Amino acid sequence: MGGRRLRRHRAHPHRRGRRTRGRRRHQAAHRVDARRQAHPELIDTQAWGFGDVHRAQPKVVSISNTTELGTLYTPDEIAAVCEHAHALGMTVHLDGSRLTNAAAALDVPLRALTTDAGVDVLSFGGTKIGLLYGEAIVVLNPEAASGIDYLRKTFMQLSSKMRFVSAQFEALLSGDLWLRNARQANAMGRRLAEAVKDIPGLEVPRPVQANAVFARLPKDAIARLQKRFRFYTWNEAIGEVRWMCAFDTTEADVDAFAAAIAEELHGEPPVSFS
Repeated sequence: MGGRRLRRHRAHPHRRGRRTRGRRRHQAAHRVDARRQAHPELIDTQAWGFGDVHRAQPKVVSISNTTELGTLYTPDEIAAVCEHAHALGMTVHLDGSRLTNAAAALDVPLRALTTDAGVDVLSFGGTKIGLLYGEAIVVLNPEAASGIDYLRKTFMQLSSKMRFVSAQFEALLSGDLWLRNARQANAMGRRLAEAVKDIPGLEVPRPVQANAVFARLPKDAIARLQKRFRFYTWNEAIGEVRWMCAFDTTEADVDAFAAAIAEELHGEPPVSFS
């Protein structure tokens, strides 16, 4: 109580989960530079004022992997964040809504990015990797999450039929289904980036490290494409969009979308990107 989380301005909980922010009394967040991934020096820009009653006390460092910009934290980078945060008396939360994509891209096991790196609490995404529904809070350090059993019900997250969620996680994690799904999504992200990077009038300004492709194109072309395909504008001011590839995205889906982009930008007929 009375503590604040440190997270990047473009972190997943801030951009996509902010409707829930502050539901719990005294909960808020100090935001750090959105253009950079969290590292010890960046944490220090907000991890100060300990013991000052006029400043909300920093308690938790929250990072996302993959990030909302589609970039990756390596195991060593996460370990450095955890070591620094723990030295300051803070805990570390990892938003793992796309953790499987990060592990697949880095070719490491899930524990290398979580348990072995020193993460205290993980929110593990299921719906983005193939579950019908279901997310999991994984407490790796019980001392960092005292009272979570009570919070689970307070915030309406105590499922009376938990077996329906658990059965899905069992199917996802007991073998390599999570890895196959993540590799498929990542491969389609690379395929899409390769297919559109040379289309005149379109720019891919960010590296494609997993399943997210950022692109800049004319706003009128964005509007026309959004009538044919569902995607979000990332930055309206500069005409930047974000295209996400999923576990069930196929090569045919990617090729059809890339052809539609070329058509909307230049009136070109659909072409094959095989």
